[in-house]
Amino acid sequence: MERGAVDPLVLAHKIVDVAADRQASDIVLLDLRQLSPLADYFVIASGNSERQLEALDRTIVDEVFEALRVRPRQREGTAVSGWVLLDYGDVVVHLFNIAERDYYRLEELWAQAPTLVRVQ
Repeated sequence: MERGAVDPLVLAHKIVDVAADRQASDIVLLDLRQLSPLADYFVIASGNSERQLEALDRTIVDEVFEALRVRPRQREGTAVSGWVLLDYGDVVVHLFNIAERDYYRLEELWAQAPTLVRVQ
């Protein structure tokens, strides 16, 4: 971790907290440190509508920046597509509508990753 950088686990927990406050459903925090060089943690959450996905995306970015002074390095997808990805480097956030989450099944793909948090 570079000097002045935010601890990835602190960042991941902040994202989980913001998603829970915004009533995201089935929030999962996976620990990928022993499984992948892509990221240390995945946060996966579902929104029940396009509007909720937009609000989750916007609120996570805004509140994480306000609290920790970090922004995602990259953003992919849109609420319209049903999948928004926020790449914070060591933490990757996947925001899905329910149909897309059922289709991609990231939790199954990363089944060996320990689940650190699950909020239903």
